Amino acid sequence: MYKKFQYVVIGLLILCGIIFSNLFLQWCQNDLSVDLAMNFAFFWHTEKFFLASLVLLVLFIFFASLAGSLIAGASLYTLFITGIGLATYMKMQFRQEPVYPDDLNMITQWNFFKEVLGTGPFTVICIVMVVVVVLFVYQLFRSFFLTKNQQIVRLTMLCLSFFALVYISHFNEESNLLRRAYDRTALWIPYSQEMNYYNTGFVGGFLYNLRVEAMEEPSNYSEETIEEITDKYQPQAASTEEDEQPNIVYVMSESFSNPEHLQGLSITGGDPLQEYKDLAQQTYSGKMLSQNYGGGTANIEFEALTGFSMELLNPQMTTPYTMLVPKMDRLPSLVSLSTERGYNTTAIHPYDTSMYKRQDVYSILGFDQFMDQDSMDYTQTIENNPYISDEASYQQVLDLLRKDQTPQFVHLVTMQTHMPYEGKYDNVDYQVTGEENNRNIEGYLQDIDYSSQALQEFTEELADLPERTLVVFWGDHLPGIYSDHLQAQNSTEDLHQTEFLMFDSENGLSQENEEVTSPFYFAPNLFEQAGLEATPFYELLTDLEEILSAFEPRMYVDSQKQWHEELSLNRNQQEVYNDYRLIQYDILQGEQYSLQNGFFN
Repeated sequence: MYKKFQYVVIGLLILCGIIFSNLFLQWCQNDLSVDLAMNFAFFWHTEKFFLASLVLLVLFIFFASLAGSLIAGASLYTLFITGIGLATYMKMQFRQEPVYPDDLNMITQWNFFKEVLGTGPFTVICIVMVVVVVLFVYQLFRSFFLTKNQQIVRLTMLCLSFFALVYISHFNEESNLLRRAYDRTALWIPYSQEMNYYNTGFVGGFLYNLRVEAMEEPSNYSEETIEEITDKYQPQAASTEEDEQPNIVYVMSESFSNPEHLQGLSITGGDPLQEYKDLAQQTYSGKMLSQNYGGGTANIEFEALTGFSMELLNPQMTTPYTMLVPKMDRLPSLVSLSTERGYNTTAIHPYDTSMYKRQDVYSILGFDQFMDQDSMDYTQTIENNPYISDEASYQQVLDLLRKDQTPQFVHLVTMQTHMPYEGKYDNVDYQVTGEENNRNIEGYLQDIDYSSQALQEFTEELADLPERTLVVFWGDHLPGIYSDHLQAQNSTEDLHQTEFLMFDSENGLSQENEEVTSPFYFAPNLFEQAGLEATPFYELLTDLEEILSAFEPRMYVDSQKQWHEELSLNRNQQEVYNDYRLIQYDILQGEQYSLQNGFFN
């Protein structure tokens, strides 16, 4: 009788723990609001909350049965849920985005978390993790000495929970019963994952972003349709011939943007972008539409290198670099085009190679070499900034251009201006009023000041090289440091526009300073401006740009630079847009028919 009572108590404690952990995830997702978490669970979305609790119970059973111990399983489960919850809270603060399944790949980025959290909290977390892992391993060892009946129960629960988790991981299949149960009351919002998580709960939103196709197949997709499209653009591309092979340098500058464009922010101490502006006024420059606020670096890089738009992807395909590209054998890009035209291709990222699986992605894109913080020759930093400076990164690029007379394509992703921003520099030239995160913003302003100076010096040194060199420089997104109050004072376009410019060491580009563009237009624009031979694919992008000068999900800029939340095209414009969509589907999800007749080279 006592044992039965004991089992009942243990069962109730487990259920209470599962419900509490689910509430904890909701609490973290909702900016630590107890009211929102409780209302979601017990008043607004009770059915979805208990479906999520069922999923968490399966996860707990898996951990406990794997360890052969309720205590060890509970410890590992608690560590996992706590980590996911805190990561969600931090990501919502900095990027207004929840944690996605693919973000779990970043669990090995120890240096990144140390810099974001600070040495003290990071050390405490590491100690807790070590204690839990040791306890888990110890209990796992002890589990081998359980009685025969206990082993049978344990292995049965382990198998059942494992296969249940596998079934849950296929959440997005139409026949999945859990998905059908969610669909009874869930209002999915694909275009806004933040709202998606709010409406369906953390677990529901997390499951919604599991295993998904890159794009839905267009109704008229076929080899014949793709052949018609590729034939349509062949004559246009063949009309230009150019044998010149200038060096091409892409520079994606971390969080580089102009704070002056934000309402509610007052800056004194000068203009941190003065050197950048002096350069931009003399060449082809303007604003770049960024998909995200406060993050999304890899997605902007994906668009810039491939010419493919995130707007056309399934909304659940949140990070192609980690979810899609590593599974591909071939992906045409500016990198592969440069290689086919006799260029040496180098990627430089002054940080860890595993961020966003860049080691694998760069190999598939076709880079000849990838230089990171461990293989770079120039690794200087500025004062207390933990990241390699832009100046040092540019020296690495210059070293490549000077040593090898073969035409070079170099893609640099900088890190100097990456968060955190406070405490990097002993002396900051700028003061900010009207905002609560003053020190962070002031540190950021000093960062982009140094970045602006380094860019100017870099272009001056390029002008002294004997070979013509073309540069495309852009900021990937705004930093996620502005308060909700300040964000509310600014429009969507204000929070999603960064700076870009194109530079020619021989001053051969047009002087246009008010352009608005998207990253996937960079290559065709550069080729057109510099008089280089375009590909049929770039001709298609050029035609598309005449209709939509920039676009990302829920943000469309027409040829007159007017902003729209919905896509509205006439019949002829829709045809061009559909051609582009079919080509993108063909490469990313289809049979890659368009690779057969030189459409990308």
